[in-house]
Amino acid sequence: MIAVDKPSERTENSLLSLVIPVYQEGGHIKSTIKVIEKVLLVNNITYEFVLIDDGSTDNTWSELKNLAKENDRISLLRLSRNFGKESALCAGLEYAAGDMVLVMDADLQHPPELIPDMVKAWLEEGYDLVEGVKHSRGKENFIYRACARFFYYLIYKSSDINLGRASDFKLMDRKVVEAWKELPERALFFRGMSAWLGFERKEIEFDVAERVNGKTKWSLLRLIRLAANAITSYTSVPLHCITLIGIIMFFGALLMGAQTLFMKLSGRASDGFTTVILLQLIIGSAIMTSLGIIGIYLTKIYKEVKSRPRYLISKYIRGGDDKC
Repeated sequence: MIAVDKPSERTENSLLSLVIPVYQEGGHIKSTIKVIEKVLLVNNITYEFVLIDDGSTDNTWSELKNLAKENDRISLLRLSRNFGKESALCAGLEYAAGDMVLVMDADLQHPPELIPDMVKAWLEEGYDLVEGVKHSRGKENFIYRACARFFYYLIYKSSDINLGRASDFKLMDRKVVEAWKELPERALFFRGMSAWLGFERKEIEFDVAERVNGKTKWSLLRLIRLAANAITSYTSVPLHCITLIGIIMFFGALLMGAQTLFMKLSGRASDGFTTVILLQLIIGSAIMTSLGIIGIYLTKIYKEVKSRPRYLISKYIRGGDDKC
């Protein structure tokens, strides 16, 4: 049983921690932070930044260090290699000290101008989790959009978690963060895990803006891996599908057996070469697909049993002071 801490005292001076994973964003990370910080200062929000360099190979880390030298409200984490966005988010949540924690992207596709509304919903309306939901998905090609809808449809039908318009743009109360940190799994899917937690939540719509610079780091292969990880993390329906396939094929075999015996006894049996080949192909495909699904779940069990850390930190800097 997970005990939820007492709720944070909600005042005008409550600290907001902004957790932002950064990967290959050296060309614009300074301007991004300045845009976000301007919104915070104008609205008199007490804040800190927790910026996580997820193993970037460009000038991202040097740009982040320059930011930290100029601003004592900035903490930096550098992971020892590229562990992925989910692990970077995990690191940021574990180092954030705020009464409320806001997770957002480093490319300004999550609009900073919504931050005051999210803070207001937490402060004045008492919500524990305020999440930005997509009113529109921005400029996406048709194939990607269709695949995303199909993926979220599968998640919803198999696990009853509706992520159709969800995003990683979320503000969480300290008790929500502490509850999230208690989740032990190594295969992380932040969007689904935060939805699973529950708590009093409010949705605020936003339109996905264009990236300020560069292009998305999510390749088709990485998206497929994320989808497979998400589906197998929140439902065992694929395993039950294997059982369903087996039942269907069993009754199919009974029908084919009855038909074969009838043809044999009536003297109308043929060599049936085509039928045999088709049956072998169907059965072989079903077996290989079933083994693949089982293999995905076994891989997840294997990773969990090894209990390796979700991430490794090679450098920690706060306000220009190197602590490593």
